[in-house]
Parts: sequence; C-alpha cells; structure tokens
Amino acid sequence: MKVILKADVKGSGKKGDILEVSDGYAKNFLLKKGLAEIATSTGINEIQQKRKADAFHKAENLKALKELAAQINGKEVSVAIKVGENGKTFGSVTTAQVAAALFELGYEIDKKKIILKDAIKTLGAFSAEIKLTEGVSAKITVSVVPA
Repeated sequence: MKVILKADVKGSGKKGDILEVSDGYAKNFLLKKGLAEIATSTGINEIQQKRKADAFHKAENLKALKELAAQINGKEVSVAIKVGENGKTFGSVTTAQVAAALFELGYEIDKKKIILKDAIKTLGAFSAEIKLTEGVSAKITVSVVPA
C-alpha cells in the first residue's frame, strides 16, 4: 500500500515521503495514529509541487546570500572603542559592535554570523569573516579607532 507520511516516523521516513508499506503496517499503525494518509494521485502531485517550490526558494535564497557576500567582501568597517591615556583600550570589540557598524553601511548581518579570529583588544586593523551560510562567506576588515 502506498502512503504519504504526515510526520517523521522513525525507521520509515520523514514527513512528505511517499512509501510503499505492507497493508497491515499502514492500516494498524500509520493510518490509525494519523502519521500517514493513503497516497492518491492528487496527494502525490501536491507533494511534488511542494518539493519543487521548496527547491526553488532555497536556490533563490542561496543566490541572494551569494550576492550579499560579493557586496560585503573586502569592505572595511570602523569601530570606535574607549582608550586610556597611554593607548590601552577598555574592553574589547565584540561581534555586536561589528554588526552595528555593518548596519550603518546598510548591511543587516546577525552578530552570530560574524567570526573574529581573536579577541580584538588593541587599536588597528583586523580581519573578520562573515559566514552567511554553509559555503558562502565574506571577509571584511575591522578598523578599531579611539572613541
């Protein structure tokens, strides 16, 4: 019997999968517990259309992230930090400060996506990486200046 899973079933498949299972398993377990529905031509068609739409949206999102990475790559952002009389900084530059500096340039980047190699506790220029998604990243320069 062909069924379409409505939820993830351990050992059988994930939600939206179309499976060929025994009649007893389908009637006594999957259908009874509401984990699946009998596969009809319209149901199968809906699943295929949904998969195509999801693939299209993922591709569009990836394309947009790649364009954003190309725009950001090589940019320099300036972050002001408090400095004492002898040039010693108070605290360190955080990813939230870098995200705020990028926001001022017109790029809305989540602070969790910004990776600083080491804690920035001195004045100068440092490199940082922005991982937008797996395989899509950009490198920027963070200039730390006295406030």
